[in-house]
Amino acid sequence: MTESSGSPRLQVMKAVEDGWSAFTRSPWPFVLFALLTGVLSVVFQIIGNVATATSSDAAGPGVIVGTLVSLVGSTIVSLWCVNGLIRGAWKALDGAKPSFADLARWDGGAAGRLFVTQLVLALIFGIILVITMVIAGGLAQVHQALAAIPVIAAVVVFLYLGINQTFLPWIAVLQSGNPFDTVQRGRAGVDPSWWWVVLLLIVESLILMIGLLLCGVGLLAASPVVFCISTAAYRQLFGEEDNTGFVS
Repeated sequence: MTESSGSPRLQVMKAVEDGWSAFTRSPWPFVLFALLTGVLSVVFQIIGNVATATSSDAAGPGVIVGTLVSLVGSTIVSLWCVNGLIRGAWKALDGAKPSFADLARWDGGAAGRLFVTQLVLALIFGIILVITMVIAGGLAQVHQALAAIPVIAAVVVFLYLGINQTFLPWIAVLQSGNPFDTVQRGRAGVDPSWWWVVLLLIVESLILMIGLLLCGVGLLAASPVVFCISTAAYRQLFGEEDNTGFVS
């Protein structure tokens, strides 16, 4: 979490300014794409809820099919949304005016890389959680209060890993390599600016909160703005190269 003089330090205000400028370069495609993906996410959520509510058998075929459709559909929409907003933000930061078609273009390879990388990160978190539970259970046999020690340590580790994997989606779609390389690059790139990334996330959370307070409709603009800001921050820390041809 310490800074290194040999690594770039994140300039939060510059990322905010660059991200806002990128969004205002072509705001309507961002807003419309956020609206479309948001509506689709709600639709798939409703499908899952309806399947559960209308069946008397919690393990019946209707519930299983409805849940699978909801889960798969929501996952695909989420990957599509993230990839589209990253592509649009990248083009806007390059000075172009991204169109709705730019954001809506599906890239199966990028979606697959992002999905697998997220699974690997979830696996890492899962392993840490299991180890924590085992250690906490053992210490609880000695004294109940001792069980809190590994739990506190796990919370710190989760917080640390969560922050240094902030740019995992960008690394997954823009850089080549296996998922473990992606996770390692996230740690190496963020560590020198860890506290500045925390500040960035606080600023982005405030932006999203303002959008939410505007009857929720503001999120249609706030979400793309945050993606543009994060993309600008990524470019500061990891460079402006698209090594996979994702943007083109």
